[in-house]
Amino acid sequence: MGRTALAAAYDMEGAFNDVALHLSTGAIPDNVIDRLDRLLARYGGLGAYARKDQTSHRFLSEELKGLETMAAVFPVIFLGVAAFLLNVVVTRLVNTQRNQIAILKAFGYSNLDVGRHYAAMVLMVVMLGLAGGLLGGVWLGQGLSAVYAGFYHFPFLQYQLHTDVIALAALVSIIAGMTGTVFAVIRAVRLPPAEAMRPEAPAAYRPTLIERLGMQRLFSQPTRMIARHMERRPLKTLLTIAGTAAACGIIMVANFQRDAVTYMIDVQYARSQSQDLTVALTEPTSRHALFSLAGLQGVEHVEGSRSVPARLRFEHHSYRGSVQGMDPDGTLRRILDADLEHVMLREKGVVLTDYLSELLGIRPGELLTIEVLEGNRPVLEVPVVGLTSEYLGVSAYMQRASLNRLLQEGDAINSAYLAVDQRYSERVYRDLDEMPRVAGTVVRESALRNFHKTMEETILYFSFVTALLGGIIAFGVVYNSARIALSERDRELASLRVLGFTRGEVAYILLGELAVATLLALPLGYLFGRELCRYLSNAFRSDLYRVPLVLEADTVAFAASVVLLSAVISGYMLWRKLNQLDMIGVLKTRE
Repeated sequence: MGRTALAAAYDMEGAFNDVALHLSTGAIPDNVIDRLDRLLARYGGLGAYARKDQTSHRFLSEELKGLETMAAVFPVIFLGVAAFLLNVVVTRLVNTQRNQIAILKAFGYSNLDVGRHYAAMVLMVVMLGLAGGLLGGVWLGQGLSAVYAGFYHFPFLQYQLHTDVIALAALVSIIAGMTGTVFAVIRAVRLPPAEAMRPEAPAAYRPTLIERLGMQRLFSQPTRMIARHMERRPLKTLLTIAGTAAACGIIMVANFQRDAVTYMIDVQYARSQSQDLTVALTEPTSRHALFSLAGLQGVEHVEGSRSVPARLRFEHHSYRGSVQGMDPDGTLRRILDADLEHVMLREKGVVLTDYLSELLGIRPGELLTIEVLEGNRPVLEVPVVGLTSEYLGVSAYMQRASLNRLLQEGDAINSAYLAVDQRYSERVYRDLDEMPRVAGTVVRESALRNFHKTMEETILYFSFVTALLGGIIAFGVVYNSARIALSERDRELASLRVLGFTRGEVAYILLGELAVATLLALPLGYLFGRELCRYLSNAFRSDLYRVPLVLEADTVAFAASVVLLSAVISGYMLWRKLNQLDMIGVLKTRE
């Protein structure tokens, strides 16, 4: 309602308890904040803060920071895999067009002409992909804008695609495409006409690692063929394994966010905060108020706490937060360490969140300066006696009795935690709403419901997109590698069929290589995915929240299943092509 009408209703014309300022150009926020704090201290000012420290601004800034991190990591992986696939395809194309290259050079075409031909072909492929990517990017960008507009309740949020973004996307895509095919193009340019007119020289086979170790008797002839072919082209084999591992890791990241948030909810709302209701009081009051709350029908247990806004300082570091005074024997609100063990509050000293300890550069045993921002605004020197681990926010904890004593007040509280019989929850909530000293009530179930809704609207959206792209990469790498292997070895496989190998044995040789590469990629994919999740976990650390590195077994199993399914589908498609192999046509001389 209007401030004038509200002031008249409370007979406080001209009064205010909150002020917002717009600074002039060139003003230094920190200097203004210092002057404001000195000016308003005697009137009960709790300390000014800049826009960058406003809660809603901080959350949005951290969200955009997370998007920036994702935008820097994932394109590198995707474009790296795309460059690998282009290199494989163009290399195979150059090998199949040796005769045409030789004839063109014999008729006077220069190396530049040949190189320009393949470069233009790759550039055309990249430009077609870029056009499709821009359309898909606009569609996804508009969808993402709608998600953020709904979640943050923006009045409007228009998606705009600037020309510099298009130019950057085009430049990066072209560089990635040309980098992936540069060696194949150079190979085509350097191919002498006389050599190109002859069939490609047979590969130089040598004893494999299995044979050098004397283990050849343990493996059948087709199995040794698989090992020999993979060792003959180690770079291609390693790149195939690396591409498949990258796809597996990306899919792990998609579900890692879900695992991390689920774990955070469990620690925050099940192990640390088990109260059903949190009641905030309008002002500090005697602890005897807990008896009034405990007397409400349906309330099973009550605990009080005292919190004060404060500026925490150590040497040249400072942080504007709060100090929470807790009962040491409380069961509804428990303070946990990194191992989820209960941290006992000592009679003298303060326990800090581990991330707050990092921000202040302070360790247990050192003195923390606490500048209280309410009441008489005392400045306290308190030793740090321990650290706690939390994933949402940061704070400092003390025994409530100790905090009351340092503030030179009685046995006071300004909030309470209630355990309520669910049958009476609505009645308790109504009773609290009618109490004059109750400023507000937080319902645990409502907070959990909103948290899950947030997860569904944002995190699951990103997880779906990331898992979809990871699955596409997995199938693209596995299928293209296997398909090109078939085109390169069709003559060899047909020869084996003529020599008496069965269709199953020939398929085993081709598909066995695919299976070995896929199985080798799975443990590497797990390691890559874990390190990628670790990187993202560290990148998302802030005083608002920390994302723990949590990977459940079903997340790893899902990523491995997607890769294996891609391999099975690719193997089935190759099996069908093997059945359609024209041995007579393939065995005709290429000369």
